[in-house]
Amino acid sequence: MSKNRLEDLQVEFSHDKLKELYKTMWDIRFFEEKVDEFFAKGMIHGTTHLCVGQEASAVGSCAVLQEEDKITSTHRGHGHCIAKGAEVDRMMAELFGRTTGYCKGKGGSMHIADVDKGNLGANGIVGGGIPLAVGSALTSYMKKLNYVTVCYFGDGATNEGSFHEALNLAAVWNLPVVFICENNQYGMSGPVKDMVKIENISERAKSYGFPGVTIDGNDMIEVMNATNEAVERARSDQGPTLIEMKTYRWKGHSKSDARLYRTREEENDWKEKDPIKRFKDVLIEANVFSEEDAEAIKQAAKQDIENSVTFAQNSPMPTEDDLLTDVYA
Repeated sequence: MSKNRLEDLQVEFSHDKLKELYKTMWDIRFFEEKVDEFFAKGMIHGTTHLCVGQEASAVGSCAVLQEEDKITSTHRGHGHCIAKGAEVDRMMAELFGRTTGYCKGKGGSMHIADVDKGNLGANGIVGGGIPLAVGSALTSYMKKLNYVTVCYFGDGATNEGSFHEALNLAAVWNLPVVFICENNQYGMSGPVKDMVKIENISERAKSYGFPGVTIDGNDMIEVMNATNEAVERARSDQGPTLIEMKTYRWKGHSKSDARLYRTREEENDWKEKDPIKRFKDVLIEANVFSEEDAEAIKQAAKQDIENSVTFAQNSPMPTEDDLLTDVYA
């Protein structure tokens, strides 16, 4: 008799917790699809970078963190925010430019932060969050706070100077930080194979003297296990880890990307590896829930996002006096 994949999970979760993680994946999927819809209609302004198809890397990694642990995010950061416990109402309000948003409507898609939940902020600069994560880890080390900082970035960021400088410093000082590269195969329109000479980005960790691993970023079990090992290593003063999670963004780089640099066949191949469906299949096989239960959870997540839209649309716009509050020059 074959072993269920859930038996490979190194972290013990209750069935209720596993259901919650499954719902969070759908929260992210529906949030992103709704944002995509509103941008297309011109109801949300600016730009946005969607993480549809990458739900496992965010949810699986945040699942093993403690409440006091921190994260730094990216321009493609909605999933990280939701996975770390952000309120979708306030996130949607931020995108609509309303005063009830996380940044009072002034930050938009790429600058959501929720310090109370340990989310130190998304970042519009490629690789911009990596030094911030190392600074957070240094704070934990110097003040003996024992929290770990998880740092998300894409494959394109690994060619930025900030990546190499920050990883070297984290290694030299043996800091409690986990670097997670969400390798979604493309930096804007450039395939990763044309941007780096090595097969796996995780190999770069060797240059700085700490472990690097490459995993299937669409497999929740692999994501949770690899992140848990890295977090525990960091928390026990053994220093950083670089985890490369290979995944795929179903949408374009940003809202205006027609995806002319890749084929629809490639996209369909990756959609067959849908992380939400894969996790659902694992949970059904392990008798965590039934197909009917899974559908009910999915519909509950969909309703949560619909409610967030209502909240955002009913929230007040900033006044003229509000526009210069909390703004620095």
